[in-house]
Amino acid sequence: MNKKALIAMSGGVDSSVCAYLAIKAGYECVGATMRLCDKDFSSTDADDAAKVCAKLGIEHHVFDFSKEFKENVMDRFASDYEKGLTPNPCIECNKYLKFGLLFDKARAMGCDTIVTGHYARTEDTPEGYILRKAKDVSKDQSYVLYSLKREMLPHVFFPLGDYTKAEARAIAEEQGFVTARKSDSQDICFVPDGDYPQVISSITGRTYPEGSFVDEDGNVLGTHRGIIRYTVGQRKGLGLALKEPMYVKEKRIDTNEVVLCTNEALFSNELTAVNCNWLSELGDIVRAKAKIRYNQTEQDATVYLKESTTARIVFDNPQRAIAKGQAVVVYDKDRVLGGGTIV
Repeated sequence: MNKKALIAMSGGVDSSVCAYLAIKAGYECVGATMRLCDKDFSSTDADDAAKVCAKLGIEHHVFDFSKEFKENVMDRFASDYEKGLTPNPCIECNKYLKFGLLFDKARAMGCDTIVTGHYARTEDTPEGYILRKAKDVSKDQSYVLYSLKREMLPHVFFPLGDYTKAEARAIAEEQGFVTARKSDSQDICFVPDGDYPQVISSITGRTYPEGSFVDEDGNVLGTHRGIIRYTVGQRKGLGLALKEPMYVKEKRIDTNEVVLCTNEALFSNELTAVNCNWLSELGDIVRAKAKIRYNQTEQDATVYLKESTTARIVFDNPQRAIAKGQAVVVYDKDRVLGGGTIV
């Protein structure tokens, strides 16, 4: 009997191709779409996923996880912004929804494997399964997968890890999928127009008052339009006429101040990460590479494990705009060692 796999189908081209590739790899497949946000917003995507499943001759299910998504992703996103942090909701969605609730659903349905459209790879090695970057580095999504539990890796399949985006689209065209020419989603799914402040206000029901822009010495430079509108490293949109370029260095929630600094003052050599998840056994001191944001190239660093879930990471070269709340992910070449949340 073939191994049974649940395909996480968003209604996009990548997950459609994943379903085809999983069938081709010998899996008995079932498609599943998660309803996460507003039902009207996701209905077209669910319909497209259903059409692909029908074309492939497999079942398609829709699971309403909107309540859990709001609690674990949207509410957490808004709360973190209120605390002055810069969260990454895609990491939380993977942790709690795709490889949490959906993974449990898969098991309940008798599926041994969950398949998603992430550009990453797993590999069976003598020391166990490991997570690697995608072959197409420009599309690699391993950064948002560091929170996968080690014991899950044998039960996860990322078919697109060996393909480029162009190759995935070509397969979709060849198979006549309705999703073949569908554009990629660029924004966070519950912030489709990129207006974070409006979404945060709608989640919390609160408005965020004006306050002061100050320099590192506390001198007032102007008035900001609400502290949730700014992120560390930001220059554009400050609305100030200053003698030299200034950037957001930190947000002081207690005093409702946004601290600005010069570009040079944004650089730092080290950070502390908490809630770390390690996909490999690490020694107390590890030479590796690490990155502090999704699109960054990994940088040489030394990882000092304080305890199993806390680490101090010291970079060989100063890094710009290390933002609290973001993830730091640690690599050995193309292998993901793990990561944590910057504090």
